[in-house]
Amino acid sequence: MTFKATYLGSNGWIIEFKKARIVIDPWLIGDLIFPLGGWFFKGTLKDEIPTPENIDLILLTQGLPDHCHIPSLKKFPKKTNIICSKSAYKILDELNFKSINIMQPGQNLKFNEIEIEATSGAAVPQIENGYILETNDGSFYIEPHGFLDNTIKPRKLDAVITPTKNLELPIVGPFVKGADVIPNLVKLFNPSYILSSTTGGDAKFSGILNSFISLEEYKKALDCKILDLDQMQSVVI
Repeated sequence: MTFKATYLGSNGWIIEFKKARIVIDPWLIGDLIFPLGGWFFKGTLKDEIPTPENIDLILLTQGLPDHCHIPSLKKFPKKTNIICSKSAYKILDELNFKSINIMQPGQNLKFNEIEIEATSGAAVPQIENGYILETNDGSFYIEPHGFLDNTIKPRKLDAVITPTKNLELPIVGPFVKGADVIPNLVKLFNPSYILSSTTGGDAKFSGILNSFISLEEYKKALDCKILDLDQMQSVVI
């Protein structure tokens, strides 16, 4: 069986199974600004991204603005089903979404015949979520910072959605560990595809924080395919 993955840029994806169309961490419109303000860190989209239609589920890994982006979420119908980390709930509730399910690491939930498992993700500073989705159409794992939950049981998955780069700050160290985590993901999941996420798309970043970020990319050969998709490019897994 197959499913379709479309990259929206940054952390955003559309996953299309036969019985569910899922959008993950969408940033579609407007600037991306963290609480300290644009002087500290700001992301700007080159062009607005069309709002995905006929979405059955919004899946949010974190409550931070680059995953739970308020102007983008406002573009979706309030009746849309949402699965999110605990930190995202208050934001979604204030936006008046009607069907919100909080998942914490270790919990399982079934949605439209898709088995969804929440895994432990990055501590930013609270522990956020990764997810494993498994259905007859296919299976994948996603975690946007390269932080791997060591309690996950090995299994075969069709795809892994992960950063393929390390992003590091002086003193703080790596806050995205994509290049480091890939060998462990391959060993744990034996995926056919790795879909590069988190650092792609047409966004431009500015602010004092951006000037200190260093980057290291994963460069070793693997048996699986690493796909670095352009914004709005799709692949059938």
